[in-house]
Amino acid sequence: CDPPRAGPGRGADVSRREQIRMTPEEVEAYLTVEKDLQVASINADGSPHLVTMWFALMEGDICFWTYGKSQKIVNLQRDPRVTVLCADGADYGELRGVTITGRAIVQEDRGPVHEIGEAVFEKYWGPITDDATREGVHAMGAKRFGVRITPDKVVSWDHSKLGGGY
Repeated sequence: CDPPRAGPGRGADVSRREQIRMTPEEVEAYLTVEKDLQVASINADGSPHLVTMWFALMEGDICFWTYGKSQKIVNLQRDPRVTVLCADGADYGELRGVTITGRAIVQEDRGPVHEIGEAVFEKYWGPITDDATREGVHAMGAKRFGVRITPDKVVSWDHSKLGGGY
């Protein structure tokens, strides 16, 4: 049972939802280190298409790249609505996560695609320090498109903020 919500006549108690919500800074820090992003797009028949992607934060937005002929790109070009999820934790008191619902902007131009590819590469393998590595990343992206998620709604939770109390 959740504690009573704060409000007129309800005292100063804060809802459990408010207790576990991450601040914008905590969300950014969490997404900076998390590795796996669940991406849900909408198939032509209305069913969800769910895949796991590697991603990077760029100017606060979630970005990833993928093959231009992939089902997720086909879906996002037809209908840009998207929901993404990062979550971790094995026990209830450790559960953390962020869900973002928004719109996907599909990038086909090589400049933005390369920028996204470089950001993803650097998140998982470290800084690009030479032209040969940069050229290799660009070569990997030859058939890829970039995707930038523009958020409409962000929901976050960090159960460790409950201090073991439920």
